Amino acid sequence: MQTIASLLTWRSLVSLVDILAIWFLIYEMLLLVRGTRAVQLFRGIVIILVVKLISWYVGLSTVSWVMDQIINWGVIAIVIIFQPEIRRGLEHLGRGTFIARSRSGNEEAENLIQQLDQAIQYMSKRRIGALITIQMETGLEEYIETGIPLDAEVTGALLINTFIPNTPLHDGAVIIKDNRLAVAAAYLPLSDSKLIPKDLGTRHRAAVGISEVTDALTIVISEETGEVSLTKDNELMRNMSQKDYLKFMRSQLYKANTQSNNSNRWNLLLERLFGRGGGSREK
Repeated sequence: MQTIASLLTWRSLVSLVDILAIWFLIYEMLLLVRGTRAVQLFRGIVIILVVKLISWYVGLSTVSWVMDQIINWGVIAIVIIFQPEIRRGLEHLGRGTFIARSRSGNEEAENLIQQLDQAIQYMSKRRIGALITIQMETGLEEYIETGIPLDAEVTGALLINTFIPNTPLHDGAVIIKDNRLAVAAAYLPLSDSKLIPKDLGTRHRAAVGISEVTDALTIVISEETGEVSLTKDNELMRNMSQKDYLKFMRSQLYKANTQSNNSNRWNLLLERLFGRGGGSREK
């Protein structure tokens, strides 16, 4: 009993709260970077630390010294590399919440697909060039910031009007995030790949470029031929029929919603455990 009493001292309780607070901050930080390129960068940091430990243990002094230099200058590098994620985290902190909004289910994903199909069919038949990017797991904030904010419900009519030639929004890409049209006229990175056929223009290079750095699903409609192409995970799928692109979009968007719903269950559990929102959730 005396041993138990000695463990339950004020200092022990403070230490326990301190440890729990650190773990909670680490968890929230992982939630913030989840679905962004920062995940890959964190993996690189872990590899550097592992190499440092191995070199120190084995006695590789030169390798250990190089790792020390990388770690010493790493703080500045992290601030520069993670600038979009840090800014996004501070914005969430300012709003007083870290809980991500849950995405819509397959019913809303199907509605999105139907609206996209309506726009694709209209623009393809009339050879209206279009570039539509759908955010998946990797965040597209740095590209969203280059566009003109819309934050509108995705409809076929709105997409068609956006890409009508000689209108203010027709150049650049439309980015869809959380089943809403986030921005239009956004700039995407152009691919330098020599595997892209020379007959394809800037839209296709931008579509391939965004697929090289994110897992976004991008739809391209050729202004010259009306051909419908999709890019995903650095793969360019050309001349897709209506049946083909609908099947592919359903497989990707349904899967994304399933993964998101699983993560939202964990978020809801954390919300209940820590009593956010005064113990109740407002609809």
